[in-house]
Amino acid sequence: MATSLTWRDHLGTIGARSGLCRNNYKLIPGLYCTGTPDPDSPVLATANYKLSFDALRKELTGIDAWILVLDTRGINVWCAAGKGTFSTAELAYQIQQARLAERVSHREILLPQLGAVGVCALELKKTTGFKGIFGPVQASDLPRFLNSGKIADEAMRTITFSLAERAVLVPVEICLLWKPILIALLSIFLFSGFGPEIFSLAAAWQRGVTAAATTLLAVLAGAVATPLLLPWLFGRQFWLKGLQTGLIAGLITLILFSKQAGLLAGFGLFLWSISISSYLAMNFTGSTPFTSLSGVAREMRRGLPFQAGTAVLALVCWVAGAFF
Repeated sequence: MATSLTWRDHLGTIGARSGLCRNNYKLIPGLYCTGTPDPDSPVLATANYKLSFDALRKELTGIDAWILVLDTRGINVWCAAGKGTFSTAELAYQIQQARLAERVSHREILLPQLGAVGVCALELKKTTGFKGIFGPVQASDLPRFLNSGKIADEAMRTITFSLAERAVLVPVEICLLWKPILIALLSIFLFSGFGPEIFSLAAAWQRGVTAAATTLLAVLAGAVATPLLLPWLFGRQFWLKGLQTGLIAGLITLILFSKQAGLLAGFGLFLWSISISSYLAMNFTGSTPFTSLSGVAREMRRGLPFQAGTAVLALVCWVAGAFF
């Protein structure tokens, strides 16, 4: 297996990052290798999400190694460990299927640190005879980890969420929003037509364009500004962070459109910006080291009622504004 990525691999990465082939970007589970491994070569485990597999193999240039790919249903290591597909049972099954004990002379398998929640090293040892060793967080640290006697320092164990790591999440969020945005825009144009004349196509177009512009600005606030500005936004819960960027988007909306929309309708647009931005920001809770599974559930219990209530109030103000 080559360690350098081809143009097809790069196109696949773009497709996965943009959400175009995110749900089916996987490879067949089993045993792969880089270079010409022998019985003494290290064994590394990963998920069958091809983005995870490519991130691993491209860091193994010049290293003879075995790569054991688990069937995680095309889900990355971190999410698969939480869902139970990157697990002790699946790891033991693939070790048996690959007849790994016959291929290597040692009894060690290197596991990604982000998969720790799904694998019990003690149970793995009892079941298969292989000792699980958790490697660094980043695949780029693997060469240094292997050369240092499989000892990870603090930097290797630290999970980061840098500007570049946050920015890479933006395209897929934007691309996955096209259906909800389309439905929202159609609904906005429909409600914008209600007024003293019962329903007016001219009003639907005129007021709908204003509401649509507000919606798109709120999308940028929640799906783009929130992850990029994350460290500087107050609080830990993402719905609160999105609320803050939504406030900024709402103020911009008031400045641009309140005169033509009217005070009540302008207030509706302001509330709409807050609701949309806060809701979209919550999508990042599962993409960061900021929250746990219980933390995500707790945040949704707090954020969703606020967002739903704000959206309903915004709609009432927007429709009522046409009568004043």
